[in-house]
Amino acid sequence: MPHRHHSRHDHDRRHARHEHSHDHERSSRHGHRGGRSGLGRLFAHGDLRLVILHLIAEKPRHGYEIIKAIEDHVGGAYSPSPGVVYPTLTMLEELGHVTISAGDGAKKLHAITPEGQAYLAAYRPTVDALLARMQEAHRIHGGGTAPQVLRAIENLKLALRLRLARGPLTDAQINAVAAAIDAAATAVERS
Repeated sequence: MPHRHHSRHDHDRRHARHEHSHDHERSSRHGHRGGRSGLGRLFAHGDLRLVILHLIAEKPRHGYEIIKAIEDHVGGAYSPSPGVVYPTLTMLEELGHVTISAGDGAKKLHAITPEGQAYLAAYRPTVDALLARMQEAHRIHGGGTAPQVLRAIENLKLALRLRLARGPLTDAQINAVAAAIDAAATAVERS
């Protein structure tokens, strides 16, 4: 069988097909959204970073305030976990988009830098589209699950993962963790 030489034209056509399928995947992700809410996944890769930077540009904020602001903006449709928000804040600091200063107690206050402002300005159309999507989520889910409850669930899951990652638990520690979770479950049932 003779070896076929691929022309530049063949390569460009294959590349164009790949780009088209990638663009279709991207538009599917950002366009019509499935799922319970009709919105599907609220944020695609990189979107949350832009939202967090936008919120910090509005005013310097602590991590907890950012979580609460996102919950409020989407009417409880989404509650970012601390395990997502805090690494994003660290990344934004490493990129030079935010600075961190000491706040109340152990809280760190995040403020936007000129580099962060420029980055945000460069992605303004994307940020505006994200804010519109968040507003739509708020309209749809305004009376949904209380964001405070979603956040508390995520906080408990994160606390458990962090504690278990520190190493094996003694019998006393296992009993203490189980008792704390049982107490919380009982309090929720009675509320």
